[in-house]
Amino acid sequence: MGKGEKKEKKGPVVKEPVTKDCTIHLHKHMQKVAFKKRAPRAVRVVRQFANKVMLTKDVRIDTKLNKFLWSNGVRNVPRRVRVRLSRKRNEDEEATEKMFTLVQHVPVESFKNLQTENVRDD
Repeated sequence: MGKGEKKEKKGPVVKEPVTKDCTIHLHKHMQKVAFKKRAPRAVRVVRQFANKVMLTKDVRIDTKLNKFLWSNGVRNVPRRVRVRLSRKRNEDEEATEKMFTLVQHVPVESFKNLQTENVRDD
């Protein structure tokens, strides 16, 4: 690309319903965070992660995931969490966003060798 040339702008990304399993490393986001703000920050980090991966502003966190993040109290947040991100169509007629993301907890024994993977909806 030479000087003065412009990139072609791509149109809006068409978002289809999709489901992914991802691991979020919470510990690296908890550095230098006050004890009383750690669990709320973890919830925020999960929300930001889902927003970034699924490209939806509307992110809904499942109650089981919230319970898992708060399970050790406000201070001792789990180091990692495996989540299932499901981008779905919004059934609400007056909703501003066409799609929303549901974030659910996926319990795992170990986080070793886990990759982000697409999940088939059956």
